[in-house]
Amino acid sequence: MRLGVGAALVEGRLVPGDVEIVDGQVAGVGLGSPNGNGIAAPGFVDLQVNGFAGVDFFSADSEGYRRAGKALLECGVTAYQPTFITSPEDELTAALHEVPQNGSAPRIIGAHLEGPFIAPERLGTHPAESRRDPDRDLLERLLAAGPVSHVTLAPELNGAHELMELLRRRGVTVSCGHSNATAAEARAAFARGAKTVTHIFNAMRPVAAREPGLAGAALFSPDVVVQVILDGVHLADDTARLVWQAASGRVALVTDSIAAAGAGDGTYTLAGVDVGVENGVARRADSVLAGSTVPMIEAVRNLVALGAPVDAALSAASEVPARIAGRPDLATLKPGARADLVVLDDELEIVRVLVDGEDAVA
Repeated sequence: MRLGVGAALVEGRLVPGDVEIVDGQVAGVGLGSPNGNGIAAPGFVDLQVNGFAGVDFFSADSEGYRRAGKALLECGVTAYQPTFITSPEDELTAALHEVPQNGSAPRIIGAHLEGPFIAPERLGTHPAESRRDPDRDLLERLLAAGPVSHVTLAPELNGAHELMELLRRRGVTVSCGHSNATAAEARAAFARGAKTVTHIFNAMRPVAAREPGLAGAALFSPDVVVQVILDGVHLADDTARLVWQAASGRVALVTDSIAAAGAGDGTYTLAGVDVGVENGVARRADSVLAGSTVPMIEAVRNLVALGAPVDAALSAASEVPARIAGRPDLATLKPGARADLVVLDDELEIVRVLVDGEDAVA
């Protein structure tokens, strides 16, 4: 089967020509395509999804995951991490038990635990009463409860390095976030294997003239990938441009979406926290931001609108987050790779989404 496209995103660059799919895999790229239209790109990978289409993953059952997954596919997401914010242990354990592990579409990489080992000064919307100092036994219990693939923690907390070492040995991605770390503390975490930063500039020490903090350290560390929420709310446009220019090639788009994404304004819950959504902006009653409602395809368009080339913006939604997850089998478009793909027109509107070479959205 030929896709009929005019170009494909292959290892970060647009290669002119069509794409052929055979038996669920990419069989050829750069093929003659005199009438080809649009772009084929690897399916998007979202590392931070609290909920979608009216579903809060924290309390979702299998039907909720199915419904949210269908809506995520329609936005081009073929792999994602359901994300659980800081919460009581019994509730986190129950949520982890419900994470599907059956290879459904979109593919679930594993769960992202955003907390509970975060800084009391940088809680964001996370409940203070459920925050914990680093606790190896608690972490072991959480890891045993479900398929944890990614943990956000504050690296400056006493005992955090021990947890990072444990997570690294288990193959779990460590991300620094919700943190009051200084630049020196951040660099120490990077040296111990933390390879990414959760929603840079949000819920972390501000950059100052003589103390750049976690955000500054991440921007000038060439091996660290920075995650950004590009919904037009979490970052000012010029701040987003600064991140892109300082860390081009190592910026990963995340949505941090909540149940309101794809469902409209109204009242929702985020892991038991009441959230009001007005004009697409999610806040607690005290006006603290509580995730976003941006779908990944819109984040891609927002990045292009800020000046990023189309190939780089598509990579930021696919290949770069897959690299954070340590999943070379995801977000790859080259011969022999699994055909999890999104086809877009010249306006970056989604035309088709394929999983294992079969139409999931068309």
